[in-house]
Amino acid sequence: MENVMDFFYAALPWMAMGLLLAIFFVRSEHRKNMKNREENGEEAVENYGTEGMCLGMCFGTAIGSSFGFDTGMGISLGMLIGLALGSCIKKDGK
Repeated sequence: MENVMDFFYAALPWMAMGLLLAIFFVRSEHRKNMKNREENGEEAVENYGTEGMCLGMCFGTAIGSSFGFDTGMGISLGMLIGLALGSCIKKDGK
């Protein structure tokens, strides 16, 4: 069982970074579509995904180092969770 957990701790940051990159590329394509909508006169809706990633990375580093986890795992999971939460919050256009 210890070997499985070692593999899990080694692979988890890579899986999280892969998910983060996939979400990043989908969001960039979504942004291109929003620019096309703005050109057609429709209203574009933005979110706090980038700010969530920044805060998630900071909190992930702090939590990972204070509880004795790997700092890389804390950073990658913090960024992923921050992006997910920040993407759920829509920016006000005012």
